[in-house]
Amino acid sequence: MSEEMQQSGQKGGLGLLPRLILAIIVGVLIGAYTPEFVVRLVVTFSSIFGNFLSFVIPLIIIGFVAPGIGDLGKGAGKILALTVVIAYVSTIFAGSLAYFTDAAIFPSIVEAAKHSAKNPEEALLTSFFTVDMPPLMGVMTALLLAFVLGIGMSAIGSKSLSAGMHELQTIIEKLLSGVIIPLLPLLICGTFANMTYVGQVQTLLVTFAKVYVVVILLHCAVICIQYFIACAVAGKNPFKCIVTMIPAYMTAIGTQSSAATIPVTLRQTKKNNVSADVADFVVPLCATIHLSGSTITLTSCAMAVMMMHGVEVTVGGMFPFILMLGVVMVAAPGVPGGAVMAALGILDSMLHFSPDMLSLMIALYLAQDSFGTACNVTGDGAIAILVNKLTRKSAR
Repeated sequence: MSEEMQQSGQKGGLGLLPRLILAIIVGVLIGAYTPEFVVRLVVTFSSIFGNFLSFVIPLIIIGFVAPGIGDLGKGAGKILALTVVIAYVSTIFAGSLAYFTDAAIFPSIVEAAKHSAKNPEEALLTSFFTVDMPPLMGVMTALLLAFVLGIGMSAIGSKSLSAGMHELQTIIEKLLSGVIIPLLPLLICGTFANMTYVGQVQTLLVTFAKVYVVVILLHCAVICIQYFIACAVAGKNPFKCIVTMIPAYMTAIGTQSSAATIPVTLRQTKKNNVSADVADFVVPLCATIHLSGSTITLTSCAMAVMMMHGVEVTVGGMFPFILMLGVVMVAAPGVPGGAVMAALGILDSMLHFSPDMLSLMIALYLAQDSFGTACNVTGDGAIAILVNKLTRKSAR
């Protein structure tokens, strides 16, 4: 997330996470203590905003993925290709580890939530009316267009198209920071008011808490694996390197932004004896393309939401989703609210999430966004150690 967006999110004095928690509390109170008319009124506003969010999703994909892919092409040399490949493999590994771990653990965790309602959406109240807001194009069309434009800009070195796409990115940033993010708590409030009214929120919150424990443990496991591999290749002590990166981890928890944490990540990475030229290139690049912690969280939250809604979770359905996450995460740092905003499109198109399921995903993800970001930036240090060793060896 850019510094400008960080500042815009702080102008109101209350950060996104506190507003999200407040929205959940208000939603629960509305659902528990107000009549059906009031709940349906809140649900109606939430539904309208959800439709608008669906309209914006293709614009988010084009506005962020295309410039992101185009910008990657501005780098040069072996170090760029090596860093991109390692970052992508790391992201896919993290998502795959999350899938197999969650597949073993989550069925027992979400059992109570599943029994509270065979299909949660069937019990929910409907809005008084709907306002159709059809998107300009489908999500897959937007993704393909973004890939074509991004790769094309990189291939021909287009300055005019690149400038136009970055201006589009700025417009979408303004839309997100000025409209979408401020109204996200309304969407969450309506969802929790509805679920409280029909008696599902208690089991839902208990399930959320258990999912968070699994997710954070997976973050820790992936960080350890990343450093064990990198340090084994580089001949370093992994425990010492991880301890060195703790300031970056803690800073990321506070900033909720890989980009805002770059100065600290750079400083600690260099303390792990990574050369300045490698660190100065790899760390800022990985802040854009390496989001292993976010991928763990998105994969885990998606599986939990699917299981709670009685949707079958299979390798054939989840693995293509994880592969695509590694690509669309290029857009995540530029989107307020983190990776979940960039992933909404493929949650819709590949996993067929309904608006209510997307709302739960947003709530689940944002409530622990700090820890996912901390895992991301700590892993960047491991990639820098590995790239430093491999490029120095090849240069001899």
